[in-house]
Amino acid sequence: MYCGNAGGMPHPVGQKQPNAWGLHDMHGNLFEWVNDWYGTYPAGDAVDPLGPASGDGRVNRGGSWLIGAEFARAAARNWSRPDDRRNYVGFRPARSLP
Repeated sequence: MYCGNAGGMPHPVGQKQPNAWGLHDMHGNLFEWVNDWYGTYPAGDAVDPLGPASGDGRVNRGGSWLIGAEFARAAARNWSRPDDRRNYVGFRPARSLP
């Protein structure tokens, strides 16, 4: 979901088809607020790079209903302060299974 097909608002999870792993809305609908602090990555190639140990804002990934499809991907990142409240940013509770 992105600004071209969202009708100007977020939607309940599961209205679009799931990805190959059965997960819904991994890209678009809402930016996902993640644990990483926002900052400059180290120079050079990296796999799953870590950001700084602290900062002013947490990373948001995956795009939202408010912006274009080109940002509906995990590599696209933005940031918001932990005390910000936005209707285009959410989080995804997760748990590990034994």
